[in-house]
Amino acid sequence: MPEKIPLVDYLVLGDEPHLEANQCSSCGARFFDRRNACASCSGTEFTKVPVATTGEVRAYTIVSFAAPGIPVPFVASVVDCEGTSVRANLVNVEPDPEHVKLGMKVRLATYSLGTDDDGNEGIGFGFEPLD
Repeated sequence: MPEKIPLVDYLVLGDEPHLEANQCSSCGARFFDRRNACASCSGTEFTKVPVATTGEVRAYTIVSFAAPGIPVPFVASVVDCEGTSVRANLVNVEPDPEHVKLGMKVRLATYSLGTDDDGNEGIGFGFEPLD
């Protein structure tokens, strides 16, 4: 039976898709990649924690040139999700300065990346405007 497969390990699919970070048990720093030790305090214990699904754009750039096969323009951003910084593209928004602003409120959005020969669907994520 075909499955939905997240593009990254920290994207949790299901009824309420969300991101999941590894949080240092000593200092609370959060990381999306696997860690042997915390970059902030060198702690070695981590717990998985859900990341807020809404946030605010803290930085962005409109990408006009990319590798062959990558549609441009698109918006690459850093979103503050209640204290956790997430790097992701903005989706479902016109990629121009009239539609993208620092401080704009956004929410997590998932989308299909296509299917393989067995019908398995790759799922990616980005953030879309709340309004």
